[in-house]
Amino acid sequence: MSTLAASGSVIQSVDWIAIAPPTITAVVALVVLVADLFLSDRRKPLLGRLTIGGLLLAGLSLLPLTDGDHTTFCLTTSPRDCSYVADHFTLVIQLLVIGGALLTALLSMHTMDELPAGEYWFLLLSAVAGAALLPASRDLATLVVALEVATLPTFALVGIRRGDRLSSEAALKFFLSSVAATAVTLLGVSFVYAATGTLHLTAIAHALPGVDPQLTTLAKAGAALTLVGFAFKLAAAPFHFWVPDTYVGAPLPIAAYLSVVGKAVGFSGLILVTVVAFKPYDAIWGPAAAALAALTMTVGNVAALRERPDAPHSAVRLLAWSSIGQAGYLLVPIAASAYSTTDHIGTTVAYALMYAAVNLGAFAVAALVSRTYKANRLTDYRGLYTTRPLAALSLAFFLLCLAGLPPGIIGLFAKVAVFSSAVDAGLGWLAVLMAVNVVIALVYYLRWTALLFVRPEGESAPATRTPAPLTAAIAVAAALAVALSGAPQLVLRFAAASLL
Repeated sequence: MSTLAASGSVIQSVDWIAIAPPTITAVVALVVLVADLFLSDRRKPLLGRLTIGGLLLAGLSLLPLTDGDHTTFCLTTSPRDCSYVADHFTLVIQLLVIGGALLTALLSMHTMDELPAGEYWFLLLSAVAGAALLPASRDLATLVVALEVATLPTFALVGIRRGDRLSSEAALKFFLSSVAATAVTLLGVSFVYAATGTLHLTAIAHALPGVDPQLTTLAKAGAALTLVGFAFKLAAAPFHFWVPDTYVGAPLPIAAYLSVVGKAVGFSGLILVTVVAFKPYDAIWGPAAAALAALTMTVGNVAALRERPDAPHSAVRLLAWSSIGQAGYLLVPIAASAYSTTDHIGTTVAYALMYAAVNLGAFAVAALVSRTYKANRLTDYRGLYTTRPLAALSLAFFLLCLAGLPPGIIGLFAKVAVFSSAVDAGLGWLAVLMAVNVVIALVYYLRWTALLFVRPEGESAPATRTPAPLTAAIAVAAALAVALSGAPQLVLRFAAASLL
């Protein structure tokens, strides 16, 4: 970022390379919205291809950012306090967000016959623009704006199936709970600003130790309240109650998007406000993050274990509860960072990269099965190997990765890394609880895996033709999971540089 003095004023130049990923995504969203007005119904599929092309272009715009940190929108009086920073942490999270959105777009291509294409692609791209902006945001105002830009379009996406009661109820529940979480977060931000006089994260960290003693309680309350909105997006208990019904009511690709990109928004925002802004208050948010991790993983895994295989939508609900359990594991390294001089943020990022690939793959196979069995029960997967052997093998591999069992080596490595972060930070009780939860999760992951290879009862439903984009989504997710399992150290090494 450079500044130029001219005629007594200070003019800032914008680093367009740094802001390219969210900017490209937002511009393509507007292009899609306008193009939808002029395309006939027969040519609406072009909007999906345009969306995928725009996301690929946004992904390619990450390459120039690998040469070092980029900053822009900095204070002229304090150049180190910037609102937008494209560092390695930002790069990795934006890669996760754009990659997850690409797989979501592939999953969505075969569902456009029943959805308004123009609105769908515009809303999806708008949400991705906000999600890509959030990890680069370095002041509380930009963080909250990015969080809302990433969240508001998803309300409409969840309820986009007009006339569907489940979809409408899910959207309403998601909207009301999110608005409440945002209101609490804004209250916390106002408290922090009142106590410190600044919104920039690094400036807050410098100001907190010197806060007026009469404002200390206000600052601590603000720090705690600010975390609520990001914990909601991460689906950390007790802010998780919206997840199962929302995943069931939403179109399956949107449920997949929320389970991966929504979580990326939540944990990246949580990392920024804790590790950067509220680092002096680690004695407050550290125990809170550890308690959230323990409660979240336990609630998610126990609820998934209790899911009835023959209940309608039980496969999607199990993936929903599983995603809550996985959110608990993501919180462990964040909590460990408060108790240790070592930065464990890279461990959270590495786990998120693994989880994104395999969870999107599991949702892709669920989307394939739902073409034959609309109810998407776990029992509908019985004997899947006899009708769709490659899909069954892929799903089995994804589930083993989530469980942390060989041959899903990347899942095992990620869980060991998270477990080690808790031990290194002296959180032995949390490591033990995590081990118990991993065992609980083994039961429902292996139960679902076994169903794939059991002889089906009666005559199996005939397999429908698999659309090419859906096949591509499963293939890409499987290839990523296999490649990461073959060289898990590459992911850990890549994410280890995501320090703040």
